[in-house]
Amino acid sequence: MPAFAAAAAASNPTGFALVDDRGELSWSEVDEVLNRVANGLLAMDLGPRRRVAVFAENCAEVALAHLGALLAGCSSVPVNFHLTAGEAAYIVSDSEADVVFAGPETVDRAGEAAGGAHVVAWRCDATDSVTPWADFLIASDPSEPSPDIEPLPNLLYTSGTTGLPKGTELPPTMFAGGATMAEHLDELGKARLAKFGTHLVVGPMYHTGPLSGMRLLATGTPSVILGRFDAEATLAAIDRYRTGSAVMVPTHFVRLLALPEDVRRRYDISSMQMVAHTGAKCPVDVMEAMIAWWGPRFRDAYGASEVGTVCSIISEEWLEHKGSVGRAIEPFTAVVLDDHLHELPPNSEGRLYFRDATGRGIVYPNDPEKTADSNPKPGLFTLGEIGYMDEDGYVFITDRVSDMVVSGGANLYPAEAEQLLIDHHGVADVACIGVPHPDLGEELRALVIAEAGVALDLDELALWLRDRLTPMKCPRSYVVATDLLRTTMGKINKRRLRDAYLAGELDGTEDPGS
Repeated sequence: MPAFAAAAAASNPTGFALVDDRGELSWSEVDEVLNRVANGLLAMDLGPRRRVAVFAENCAEVALAHLGALLAGCSSVPVNFHLTAGEAAYIVSDSEADVVFAGPETVDRAGEAAGGAHVVAWRCDATDSVTPWADFLIASDPSEPSPDIEPLPNLLYTSGTTGLPKGTELPPTMFAGGATMAEHLDELGKARLAKFGTHLVVGPMYHTGPLSGMRLLATGTPSVILGRFDAEATLAAIDRYRTGSAVMVPTHFVRLLALPEDVRRRYDISSMQMVAHTGAKCPVDVMEAMIAWWGPRFRDAYGASEVGTVCSIISEEWLEHKGSVGRAIEPFTAVVLDDHLHELPPNSEGRLYFRDATGRGIVYPNDPEKTADSNPKPGLFTLGEIGYMDEDGYVFITDRVSDMVVSGGANLYPAEAEQLLIDHHGVADVACIGVPHPDLGEELRALVIAEAGVALDLDELALWLRDRLTPMKCPRSYVVATDLLRTTMGKINKRRLRDAYLAGELDGTEDPGS
């Protein structure tokens, strides 16, 4: 057992280490499972990249699979559990994963996606292509793996505007590093969230923020993992387990605030000391309401999987600079530049870039073109957003250069839906844009031009697309339009199109109805 976890077990032998919707695991139980997972993987020929995919809904086994892989010197690959078999197959193949861990909800898709990879699944029966998790553990050595194994970072997949996911390793700002596992675990013990006691996981663990619960477990910090988000269940878990930290996105806040006042008062949330807010810029009124309810316990972290946190702000600062995502943190320096990469003065809107003192910038291992697009100069990169900085260096985001839509903390890329919708027999042209949504922040809406003489059935069109694309990537609403404001070169300026649509300037649109 790692030293931090061993100390926790010694000081609280009857306490829980890991909790999910199905029950609790003690430190000794977690220790044995982690040893067996690590040794089971060490016994396999996983090739030079040592990649292991985890394709399952939130549960204790997800954390144990990722952490066991880390202890085995593997690079684990979180796979969005919403993906179709075909979409997951691309990630398994591109990452060169040789093992796919799955759950009962994803095992069939995992089997189709695996190719030649081994599939290990919990709470599933054995088949010719699937090894049950319990059998995998029983066949593995329960002894402590070597502390001299070299740790490898996760490989995370983030979509681009083409719709094809791009793999990027967990950056040095988020990966504890170290030449050996012993050094790595020692560095993990210095993690900020490890200082606040039991950690609560409320988001899907294919995102690196919620996956932090796995890393904290290695420091001796207990984790409580919830399934799909439920606002009252979240408050109940805080009350019952006296959790001290969590990672949340604005949609979580909106749904918590929507609870009736008597429900909110029913639960004691005083144990919460730190909530790391990430995923998307939080509306000012929402953050004000959360601070008024929970107190100044929030730390906004602005960044991306590719580079980690680049700006940060705590509640006390935020109240003085409302709407800011904070100031740049080391090794980054924020700059606002014009289209010619000339620096703009304070309070001038332009493209937001960051200088990286390490010179690394953004790296997509299998996509040199996308890497080059994100790094116009050595040590200078962009996350594709527009904004400004005030005189004190606080960054404010005003728009996105790309077409990406952030809905409920998830990044949605319009091109994925557009490329399929244009193939529908009744669609002559289509553009998908982000429009305001009271709960999700934004929703993806499809503006569709019908073929001449065709009366489009929008409900049928929505069902047609859902058969071909992961539902979470599909537009939530559709309208029929007469003009998409294409230029003479055939291009669409999404910002202009969105503004015109919201201003009611596109004649011929139909009410989306929701």
